[in-house]
Amino acid sequence: MAKYVELTAANFEATVAEGVTMVDFWAPWCGPCRMIAPVVEELAEDFDGKATIAKCNTDEEQDLAVKYGIRSIPAILFFKDGEVVDQMVGAASKDAFAEKINAQL
Repeated sequence: MAKYVELTAANFEATVAEGVTMVDFWAPWCGPCRMIAPVVEELAEDFDGKATIAKCNTDEEQDLAVKYGIRSIPAILFFKDGEVVDQMVGAASKDAFAEKINAQL
């Protein structure tokens, strides 16, 4: 059973450096963030071995949120080989996230 990667300043760059990575910038107090949490877990399973699905707690990793210009959450950034290639803000359907990931594979 695949699980999403919990990102911190220590592992962020290494995690997004290669391949396709979806990063969910979230916070525990954010209702829409909690709403999409099960979807993020499902995507981690669905894309196991194809793409990395990760979450970054903006309360704990404020420097990363600032670096990537996160102004409202949930903010989903899609990386390909270390570069931001797409992004979404707000809650969305599993299909919408999967479509963005598949577009980069």
